[in-house]
Amino acid sequence: MAHENAGSIAETVINPRHFRQEFFSPSQKPHKVKFGTSGHRGKLGAGFCELHALAIAQAVARLHIEKGVKGPVICGGDTRLMSAETARICAQALAANGIETLLSESALPTPVMSSAIMSGAAAGCLNATASHNPPQDMGLKYNPSTGGPASGATTALIEAWANEYMESPALIKRITFEEAQKRGLARYCDFTGPYIEKLALMVNFDAIRQSGLRIAINTLGGASGPFYQAAKERLNLPNLKLVFNELDPAFGFIPLDHDGQIRMDPSSPYPMKPLIELAQSGGCDFAGASDPDADRFGAATPKAGLVPPNHALAVLLDYLITHRPQWPQSLRAARTIGTTHLLDKIAAAAGRGCDEKDVGFKHFVDGISSGRYILAGEESAGLSAYGWTTEKDGILAVFLLAEAMAVTGKDLSELYSALTARHGAPCYRRTDFPLTEAARSRIKSFSPDSFAGEEIAGETVQRVRASDGIKLYLEDSWVLVRLSGTEPIAKLYAETFRGPRQLDAVIDRAAAMFMEETHAS
Repeated sequence: MAHENAGSIAETVINPRHFRQEFFSPSQKPHKVKFGTSGHRGKLGAGFCELHALAIAQAVARLHIEKGVKGPVICGGDTRLMSAETARICAQALAANGIETLLSESALPTPVMSSAIMSGAAAGCLNATASHNPPQDMGLKYNPSTGGPASGATTALIEAWANEYMESPALIKRITFEEAQKRGLARYCDFTGPYIEKLALMVNFDAIRQSGLRIAINTLGGASGPFYQAAKERLNLPNLKLVFNELDPAFGFIPLDHDGQIRMDPSSPYPMKPLIELAQSGGCDFAGASDPDADRFGAATPKAGLVPPNHALAVLLDYLITHRPQWPQSLRAARTIGTTHLLDKIAAAAGRGCDEKDVGFKHFVDGISSGRYILAGEESAGLSAYGWTTEKDGILAVFLLAEAMAVTGKDLSELYSALTARHGAPCYRRTDFPLTEAARSRIKSFSPDSFAGEEIAGETVQRVRASDGIKLYLEDSWVLVRLSGTEPIAKLYAETFRGPRQLDAVIDRAAAMFMEETHAS
């Protein structure tokens, strides 16, 4: 159920002074470090505090020293409360261990740090961000020399060591930031120029400029603002303007999400409402958005309204296949298990394959760095492309979508409709279900053999994947159930090429199979 205030502007959501105090002096015992797909996150205070930052940084220092990793580490973050402080604290701990650190005078997007690592400017980064989570949350991500999210084995090691330091803080080394600078172990760098130079080679900005496409960008109060502004000025984009571009660590200007929380999510219609209305009122031809650390994208157009990430990925895959003839013809597509299978159809029609990966951009790192993929994307609005970063890049995504409209002269909705006319129109939905511990155990007990000969809404199960939840592949549909690692919910994804009624039937049947206590496993 939507919160009664969803869509309105929050007046007072968090008290920055309170959470700043909680960061430095938590009122409760700090929780253990727990890495998710790429980092540790928690509410400021017991969930994430100064000790978490120091412990993780000390663990990363230990990792680099023991593994013989040479080179500086970028310490940066987005615009949320305590990001800048967290970056400096990490630099203090790394410098105390003799590791050189690079910092920025302004906030740093995730893909910018990844780009710098891949260029050889750094050997890794500690990134202070909680992505699009509510403002009272904070987090810290580690990227190694690949530039992308660290592997599960690496984060498990960092997590274990960090928890040792949480229990024994006296083992953590730290010097003042001034001392780190004096020793030459902390210095500020320009990350904007190198990133924009690379971006200019990746996107056809001449076409965007010549089309006269009116572009509006909403950074949702995040770190990407200076980078969009630099692109406007250095790449001569007079029709690009930044809108609703306030800076507030409480993010109080963001419309509330469906549950009354503030989330700076560029794929949600609630925080994106002002930008959607601007596009639909004719105030621009294309509207783009990035979340606070700019690794996710959003887009809206006059005809499409808010563009679903799956639609955007399909449009861009087809566009890059047809408009990058200089790229190797052997390139494949890649998607996560919960992403639309329309990508498979588009790739197959072009004589390409499409790899399916578990959730988490870390699973794309090898393929991107080895030049295997023309596009790698996930349904949660993250993508990268051939020759680009091993992190998802919301800035790149926004400009590629703008390029697609500029070159074709068509709205994104028209481009998507042309694709579904050729390949079939998928119906897609994600539904979250509350989960009891008994149901959680039951879902974990399923194996591929549990579904032998099973029929769902008139379609036979063709095969099963159990590497990340349980995914059932049907004749013209698929369904996936995954357990949340942070909430007592099960996420059920489903897609069919047989229309909306079939989607309802598939979801109803799958929910009964996975969620009913009486279902036999």
